[in-house]
Amino acid sequence: MVEFGRLSWVISAWMGQAMGSAIDVAVDERKRMAHQVDSLDLLLFVCLLILTIVTLWTFKRRRMPYLHESGLAVIYGLIVGLLLSFTGSPRSESSLFIDNAHSAELFKFTEMEGPPNQLLVSVLLPNVSQPKTYTYEFKSQVDSEDANDPIKQKATFNAEIFFYVLLPPIIFHAGYNMRKKHFFDNMGAIMAFALVGTTISTFVIGLVMYGVSRLIQEIPLKFLDVLYFGAIVSATDPVTILAIFQDLHVDPMLNGLVLGESLLNDAVAIVLCSAIEEYAKVSLNGGDLFEVDALLLTLFKFFTTVFGSIGLGAFIGCLTAIVTKFTQLRDYTLLETSLFTLMSYSSYLFAEICGMSGIVAVLFCGIFQAHYTFTNLSDESKLRTRQFFETLNFLAENFIFSYLGVSMFTFSKHYFNLFFILGAFVAIAVARACNIYPLGMLMNLGRQQKIPMQYQHMMWFSGLRGAMAFALAVSNTATPVRQMFFTTTCLIAIITIPTGESSEEREELISDYEQPMASLPSHTNRSYLARRWKGLDQLYLKPLLTHGQPTLMETLPKELTFLGRWFTSDMQLQTQSREALGPRNGDEMMGTSAKDQDDPPLLGVADQD
Repeated sequence: MVEFGRLSWVISAWMGQAMGSAIDVAVDERKRMAHQVDSLDLLLFVCLLILTIVTLWTFKRRRMPYLHESGLAVIYGLIVGLLLSFTGSPRSESSLFIDNAHSAELFKFTEMEGPPNQLLVSVLLPNVSQPKTYTYEFKSQVDSEDANDPIKQKATFNAEIFFYVLLPPIIFHAGYNMRKKHFFDNMGAIMAFALVGTTISTFVIGLVMYGVSRLIQEIPLKFLDVLYFGAIVSATDPVTILAIFQDLHVDPMLNGLVLGESLLNDAVAIVLCSAIEEYAKVSLNGGDLFEVDALLLTLFKFFTTVFGSIGLGAFIGCLTAIVTKFTQLRDYTLLETSLFTLMSYSSYLFAEICGMSGIVAVLFCGIFQAHYTFTNLSDESKLRTRQFFETLNFLAENFIFSYLGVSMFTFSKHYFNLFFILGAFVAIAVARACNIYPLGMLMNLGRQQKIPMQYQHMMWFSGLRGAMAFALAVSNTATPVRQMFFTTTCLIAIITIPTGESSEEREELISDYEQPMASLPSHTNRSYLARRWKGLDQLYLKPLLTHGQPTLMETLPKELTFLGRWFTSDMQLQTQSREALGPRNGDEMMGTSAKDQDDPPLLGVADQD
């Protein structure tokens, strides 16, 4: 009996090990197939980008400016998505359907909580006495016919990839590569269009769509829902218009207004989305009725988020400038470039950790990096950072547009409503007009250099929807309401981008504003805010953060000269001595001055003023 017991124990142990080994083999095989599907999806998008680049090169070589690369990426994405919707995957994934009706207590949750983030499922395996617990994470709602198709499931990327991987380099490049002179000369108008105008656009779209929602019976829409949709589609992306501006050399004021307004517009739209969500969270009735206390708290949160994010991004930019000014990192260009990249990306992460807007922070970090840190970098690092972020921006932006086209056919929960879609097109046109024309008229009352009505027409015309609106819409598609928002946003972007780029009338309209580059606005035409910023920048910020002249020892009061010496670099002192000796002797001693490094003519990243 003892021998038989031992034999039984050995057989049971062996069977348990065999079962464990079989499970390991099955899990390894499943991960291998998942890795293969992920590789296939990434290869698909890489091929789309390659095809877009080759087609764009063909158009440029043959001088056929029919489409911008974003339009090509959308069109190719639509074609591939259509093919995927018909072909799918020959392999299916295993799934276990748990009926909520038979386990109501287990899966009960409130409307505010939403579905659980994780499911802990206890599974009893064959020949195993104790059940094993496995974790399953929440992803999204799916159709039953698409639940087992790995291609369609994997083609729907996690929204965190957009916000942490794709959007930061796009926004940072926009700030880092911006023509700062045009931005600061029109700072007041840009802030008004971006901050006040985007808010007006959000509420106008919300009011129009709330009226349209009365015609939609199958989905009940609250005012906060349509207001959130208004914030999503208020984010504009005039990348194609700006490309035409660059080719035709339009008036710099028009270029600065369109570019600056679009940059801050995206940031404000994100903060507005967060503010609307905050109002729904603090409201006692879920946002169904107006509450003054909740509104005041939301407004406070909105302004603290906007200006806190601006301050944080500016602080990171200034901190990077100080580090590069008072260290010898320029002697190690790889370390210098790496530190610059990591400090810039950290502004996004710090803002998100602090509950602020990472997009706003990284945008202003890019602006301050270009204005101050860029002048402290070595020539090699200047070229590296410019090319690196330009390449990242190109690939990330076209990846988003490719995915936009693919998702129209692979996303399993599109919700098409004709009334809502048509109403959205009307609403964004009306809201854009309510944004541009009244604000333009009010600002012309106090501007020395007026914004012509033709320029206002062009600003209204350039309000395309693109990457930012799509990213905001794809961040949450768990309910039919958000699925309808996502579908409508995709259609708006897909229709406006390619048709807007191929319009000959648009190019003729823009060409009416073609001006020689010599028509830059003079210093006397700057706004009051720009003039105040200019004085602060020249007297204190540039001497503190760069190697430029004059130094803080010259600009600070005599009582604080000792403090100015602490923040004056050796390069500034050497440049000061060289200028005191005269240009010829100074050139023999020092070579190129620090001031010459502020505006490298070949790089064009920062047009120092």
